[in-house]
Amino acid sequence: MTENKDQGFLRELGDRSQFDFVDQDTVSFLSEKGLNEDVIRQISYFKEEPDWMLNFRLKAFEHYTKRPMPTWGPDLSGLKLDDIHYYVRPKQVDQKSWDDVPGNIKNTFDRLGIPEAEQKFLSGVGAQYDSEMVYHSVQEELQKQGVIFLSIENGLKQYPDLFKEYFSTVIPYQDNKFAALNSAVWSGGSFVYVPKGVKVELPLQAYFRLNNADMGQFERSLIIADEGAQVHYVEGCTAPLYRSESLHSGVIEIVVKKNARVRYTTIQNWSTNIYNLVTQRAMVYQDGVMEWVDANLGSRITMKYPSCYLREPGAHGEMLSVAFAGPGQIQDAGSKMIHFASNTSSKITSKSISRSNGQASYRGLVKVASGLDHVQSSVNCDALLLDRESRSDTYPTIDIRSKNVTIGHEATVSKIGEEQLFYLKSRGLSDEEATTMVVSGFIEPLVKELPMEYAVELNRLIQLQMIGTVG
Repeated sequence: MTENKDQGFLRELGDRSQFDFVDQDTVSFLSEKGLNEDVIRQISYFKEEPDWMLNFRLKAFEHYTKRPMPTWGPDLSGLKLDDIHYYVRPKQVDQKSWDDVPGNIKNTFDRLGIPEAEQKFLSGVGAQYDSEMVYHSVQEELQKQGVIFLSIENGLKQYPDLFKEYFSTVIPYQDNKFAALNSAVWSGGSFVYVPKGVKVELPLQAYFRLNNADMGQFERSLIIADEGAQVHYVEGCTAPLYRSESLHSGVIEIVVKKNARVRYTTIQNWSTNIYNLVTQRAMVYQDGVMEWVDANLGSRITMKYPSCYLREPGAHGEMLSVAFAGPGQIQDAGSKMIHFASNTSSKITSKSISRSNGQASYRGLVKVASGLDHVQSSVNCDALLLDRESRSDTYPTIDIRSKNVTIGHEATVSKIGEEQLFYLKSRGLSDEEATTMVVSGFIEPLVKELPMEYAVELNRLIQLQMIGTVG
């Protein structure tokens, strides 16, 4: 039999060569394995930080050592924290011109399409390689309007007062064990400030690449949308596959001021040796809107629950997520919506797909403080199982301490329909192509919220994940 074009395309997608490649000789400094005060001081020294930041890191490290590992979610016993390099510095850091980025690092991002993306449809782009941002750029027109889009290190250096006003106010190091770890060893990430009334029409993008084995990546991003401002920030993540485990533990802090609007989109495709343990939170003030759009396809274990703290009347938070759990993967994801003020609203829409013994879980929290009026929240969780070996779980927590509220929660779990498959196959599709089409329809609510180029990429990644689902 000859291979038709669609089969050839799907077979090609099964080859992760676009992501599973390793660049050699890119490191100028590699910390010893494990974490101690000397490693933290080395990080701070390389970054030429003020004393207050070093002291912050050391306090966070002390807190980290005292906090136990979380036991309420997936089993993290396979993560060997003493076998990780906590700081891997590439040879050149944070270039303003793409031409100045070292050739082998530049080739990595060329293969991933980053420069092309910047030229075609982005307002600005940042690229992180292992522990450091190697490139950051923003359109000149936005600079003239006062938009700041820098690596977080340059944000600290160039805007120290603004940085210090907001840093660690949304997610303090005492929040959880991995927030404390990130606070101790953070490196890389973006610093974004959008002034009052400025609307950034095209997305800002940051791309995070883990190249070396046995390492941790601990980017920290701080995004501030001033009154009436608007911005869309897109994050992409990849890494080559190694036999040993690596750790990604980012912290994302977002401030959405009065009448501002922020959308934060993640398309995460880590390799299956990565533990992805992330803390993401937004503080939303009067009539502000925060939207999380989250796609989790890679990693061995993901624990990620983007949250909104709705602080003032009129604040609104939304979460739209999809998780795909394949062989040996656990996607434990969800959202937290905390209502601190009357006349606030939130919406959570979660989609998950499991195949070949993958486990996908929704874990969420809706909390309404006491004494509030006119609070609305809805949660909708849909899970699709592609075979009998896969698993889906829902762990909702609803904590309501006020009377005048409207809260809804709906959860469904379904298997792929035999009638759907029969109809599609009767139109000439193979089993695998028919299954892929059903899955694509299932995640359409998320895909249609993405810019066209990212929607194409997500569909492409879903097709890659579907290789080998039948037969």
